[in-house]
Amino acid sequence: MRLNYYQGNIVHAKTDAIVNAANLKLLGGGGVDGAIHRAAGPELLAYCEKIPELEPNVRIRVGQARTTPGFNLNAKFIIHTAGPIFEGHQLEELRDGEVVSTDPAAALRMCVYNCLHEAKLKGIKTVAFPAISAGIFGGSVAEFARAIRDVKRFDEWVGIDEVVVVLFSDEDVQQFLCEE
Repeated sequence: MRLNYYQGNIVHAKTDAIVNAANLKLLGGGGVDGAIHRAAGPELLAYCEKIPELEPNVRIRVGQARTTPGFNLNAKFIIHTAGPIFEGHQLEELRDGEVVSTDPAAALRMCVYNCLHEAKLKGIKTVAFPAISAGIFGGSVAEFARAIRDVKRFDEWVGIDEVVVVLFSDEDVQQFLCEE
């Protein structure tokens, strides 16, 4: 599996799938999530509204991945994942009625792992990632770069030809390169 990067807008990626840094509702939001929903068109929202809730206002948990059609995007698929919010050193998440504390870096690696696992299951050869959890979620591009580098080392990615990281700014590219 090759790992490449470029600066740009992920909605224009010419890969089989793009990854959406989604919220737990899967109904669009700000940043990358909002841009993907706008570019994919109203069919994406309608599709996501039909996904059963795991609990009120939760269709996906932190670290999980779920695939939808790409609708109006170049990509045939969108792999949605809910990244961790980096506040302090621990992430507290309600799971099946219990509060579970998880290291946000480990949760971010699970996002990357589960997105690649979804891609492999669907026969997807090329995947574009944004810097999951960077920005308003309090993480950094460097933390995402470490997560993707760590997960890339697994031997199970036979069949996935290329992962592209699409970064928003020159500063993001520099942070990514420092960790990659």
